[in-house]
Amino acid sequence: MTGFPWGAFGVNLAVSAAAALAVMLVTFGAALAKGVHRIVDVAWGLGFTAVAAVTFALSAGHGDPAARLLVTALTAVWGLRLSGHIALRGRGHGEDPRYERLLARGRGDPRLYALRTVYLLQGALVWLVSLPVQAAQYVPGPLSGQRWALLGAATLVWLTGFVFETVGDAQLARFKADPAARDVTGARVMDRGLWRWTRHPNYFGDFLVWWGLWLTACGDVAVAAATLVSPLVMSLLLTKGSGKRLLERQLADRPGYAAYRERTSGFFPLPPRRTR
Repeated sequence: MTGFPWGAFGVNLAVSAAAALAVMLVTFGAALAKGVHRIVDVAWGLGFTAVAAVTFALSAGHGDPAARLLVTALTAVWGLRLSGHIALRGRGHGEDPRYERLLARGRGDPRLYALRTVYLLQGALVWLVSLPVQAAQYVPGPLSGQRWALLGAATLVWLTGFVFETVGDAQLARFKADPAARDVTGARVMDRGLWRWTRHPNYFGDFLVWWGLWLTACGDVAVAAATLVSPLVMSLLLTKGSGKRLLERQLADRPGYAAYRERTSGFFPLPPRRTR
């Protein structure tokens, strides 16, 4: 497919960067007022939603209306659901230990250190990871049968990921709320439902969501190649960055977790392994 409006897309990149920055700066102000930086996790999904909405407005007259609406809706549903879930989960809690450890290493003004290492970094990641969401809305129409099929496949991948993430989060929340959720040794490890098949159904769901959103931008080969960095970065964040690796380090000493880790797939869902 040819005719991608690179000039208009470049303008969109600048405006979307400003939108992501605005979300993070507002969140930074709220965090200083509340005295906790964990609320930046709530802003993660809101940042993607803001970028998708800004792009939807700016891409009018460039991309196909149906594709633009689909991509914006998929991003907003995912982002708003995630932000709402994190906000409810963190209600009434103090600072996240991750941010306590990170900010304890800072020098100089702790506010400026937090702004640089937490808020500006996450704003940049929102902008980078959302490149397919932005580009997909500029791929010219009208939609051909091939692109309809591609958007259908993208939606199916996104939906599978969204179900994994949503159901996994709901199952974990019910487990944490159940005081009887312990085995005979007193261990408290979630190993039911989707968590029986993968130690991180929510992260695996995120992984699928963003590969699905990347597929929406694959109606143009050059655009697909230019935005491939986005799902790759998200995949690394989920598996090697602040996702799976960091969480498992925190859980390593929990009673029963070593046995759970031995029998349960680390990321991709697989049948539980037999252990002695």
